[in-house]
Amino acid sequence: MAGLCTVASRFYPTQTRAAIKELAVPFRPLSLPVQIAMAALAATAMLAWPARSADSDQENRGHDPFFPISSRIANCPEPLGPRVDEAQWRRDAHHRIEDGNHCYVEGRCRLGNSYQYEQEIVESTQRRLRSLSIALPSWQESTLWLTVRGRWLLVQGCVGRGFPGQPFMAALREVADVEIVVDQTTADPARGVPYPVFGSRPGPVAPVPPPSGRGSN
Repeated sequence: MAGLCTVASRFYPTQTRAAIKELAVPFRPLSLPVQIAMAALAATAMLAWPARSADSDQENRGHDPFFPISSRIANCPEPLGPRVDEAQWRRDAHHRIEDGNHCYVEGRCRLGNSYQYEQEIVESTQRRLRSLSIALPSWQESTLWLTVRGRWLLVQGCVGRGFPGQPFMAALREVADVEIVVDQTTADPARGVPYPVFGSRPGPVAPVPPPSGRGSN
């Protein structure tokens, strides 16, 4: 009480000091059960906060194209895709600036940076998929997402048992300006998916097959 009145006398006029003194009550220690309950609540809040912050920090900071191309298989986990946190974005920044520069300088590539191809690759890939819907319609028995990152195509999601994996990936490798196609699909998502999942804590991750493609820099 004395401490409260001392603070009031420094920072508030007489009328306010009187009001504070009137409202002040003596401190009473909390009972043990109440202290335990409050400690548990505080611990829960502290554990939950980092998880929410980590999820909200994942963004597509490079604006790399990321979109679904099929949706026949239910409950397929959505990939994290090109979403990264601030720390990862800073680590990637130097590579993104220089990627494809040597290829251009040596006269083997049209554009000075691999990421300048992304929109053209998206348009070419969409045309290729429309063609495959006629020539290889069984690829649509899947739930898939595509990420275009530079001149790489990342295929993620779930496929049916009869999914034509090899011809489908081979057809995507034929898309103009694509260097690498990475297959991260599974026919058994209950056993884990071969990619990070958006909006969830890390779970089982299946082995990731090596990328395939033309592989120029």
